[in-house]
Amino acid sequence: MNVGVLALQGAVAEHIRSIESCGAKGVVVKRTEQLDELDGLIIPGGESTTIGKLMRTYGFLDAIRDFSAKKKPIFGTCAGLIVLAERISGEESAHLGLMDITVARNAFGRQRESFEIDLAMKDWDRPVRAVFIRAPIIESAGAAVDVLATYRDGIVAVRQEHLLGASFHPELTDDNSMHAYFTEMIRQYSA
Repeated sequence: MNVGVLALQGAVAEHIRSIESCGAKGVVVKRTEQLDELDGLIIPGGESTTIGKLMRTYGFLDAIRDFSAKKKPIFGTCAGLIVLAERISGEESAHLGLMDITVARNAFGRQRESFEIDLAMKDWDRPVRAVFIRAPIIESAGAAVDVLATYRDGIVAVRQEHLLGASFHPELTDDNSMHAYFTEMIRQYSA
């Protein structure tokens, strides 16, 4: 199983490490042609506006939309979640527009207000270690979106068919359970 990490910005090496700890091969993705070799893709955190501009510059918007149309799983974390969203609160347009959610950027405050918690997940036998850094919050989710976790009355993890999104950074901890969940999604959609 080849799982790519979009390497335009963000914690690429940390995602690669987490994916490989789950038994998959991590692939650093810098060119659109590489998507053809992948079974799944992670869009990491960073700054969503910058990631969106770089995706446009290097042709990733249409390439990732095509990847998604083939029902290949995509996991967006923090800014990657914003990039997946159909709607961004206070902005006229979105980036990929794949997931039926509305997100608000920087909902938990500035960098200095970052925090780490054990987060209860729907139908999971244990909590996930989650790091929130200038994290977005999901303000609303469509009927096809399964809410996996909430925090302070806001939605922070969701799944919509082959798409997975988290407001937090699971790659910045030793807990690889979110990446294990994602690799299991890839197995389901590859079967």
